[in-house]
Amino acid sequence: MTQVLCIAGARPNFMKIAPVMAALAETGIAAQLLHTGQHYDAAMSDGFFADLGIPPPDHHLEVGSGSHAVQTAEVMKRFEPVLENVQPAAVLVVGDVNSTLACALVAAKRGVRVIHVEAGLRSYDRSMPEEINRVLTDQISDLLFTTEKSALANLVREGIDPARVEFVGNVMIDTLYRNLERAVPAARTLGTALPQYAVLTLHRPSNVDDPHTLAALLDVVGEINRSLPVVLPLHPRTRANIEKFGFTARLDGLHLLPPVGYLEMLGLMRDARLVLTDSGGIQEETTALGVPCLTLRENTERPITLSEGTNTLVGPDPAAIRAAFAEVMAGGGKAGRIPEYWDGRAAMRIAYTLKGWLPMQKGRRSA
Repeated sequence: MTQVLCIAGARPNFMKIAPVMAALAETGIAAQLLHTGQHYDAAMSDGFFADLGIPPPDHHLEVGSGSHAVQTAEVMKRFEPVLENVQPAAVLVVGDVNSTLACALVAAKRGVRVIHVEAGLRSYDRSMPEEINRVLTDQISDLLFTTEKSALANLVREGIDPARVEFVGNVMIDTLYRNLERAVPAARTLGTALPQYAVLTLHRPSNVDDPHTLAALLDVVGEINRSLPVVLPLHPRTRANIEKFGFTARLDGLHLLPPVGYLEMLGLMRDARLVLTDSGGIQEETTALGVPCLTLRENTERPITLSEGTNTLVGPDPAAIRAAFAEVMAGGGKAGRIPEYWDGRAAMRIAYTLKGWLPMQKGRRSA
């Protein structure tokens, strides 16, 4: 009998599910993997499975793109018959993408217990779809694993019993440590050696869907590029908007790359002088790597990267970005430290907990 049905759907999930699947196998917990296909581009999906050694999915829903409502609904519709056929003791979801909420909701309504890895993170910005996914998934989960201690206060504030919550650390950092020696050197990815450089990632709708915000960001990045070369792996959404708004000339001089694989991105971050990003996961990865990070958002759901890590919140404001960049160039940026339990053992803590928790789950949860 399959004890745990694990869900992955999009790029951020893959780095989190890889160590979990390995730890479940190592501890003898029978698990199957379902890929919803929320990220349908092979360069952003299949390549990560190969890089991270994730076994081929037992189930693939092949959902593809769509609005948030359409994508969530399609995952739910396609997931339900698989769930009924597999009959797992629990469904394990990671992170905060649409697939996370969709599969958790179907499982909860079918009376199957839900395990949420990376629970309790909050930006308190309900305009972000990921925030809605996080809040609702936590509310219907039976067992919640957190990456940082502050997450417990968020969950308790929302009425969740602390007995259902366990602080285990960050599975994404498990993947980083496991693959650091395999990271592709930046010079190989770039095709040239840069003594120093910055990496930029940009994909949030708040930054790339508004032409004024996007233009201002590209202009200040162009300024930075004159004193520190900027490497930009272009997200498909960002590329499409740059072309739509007629901003292609603003990319002149930047080191442009197509979307890169995990090992290439890890090498780019590891060797960088600075990372500028609007990604949540990269805030954590740069903290683990000790690389200064400027986050181009007004808020973050990962506050430990600010209080203990190398992250500085600058938003999309060009003046704030210039000031923070000058500080990095003058003094090297925030040194930070590695947060508690970001030690490469988070997934094993999850597996050991499940080893004791699963046998106690008799029958299905009450509706």
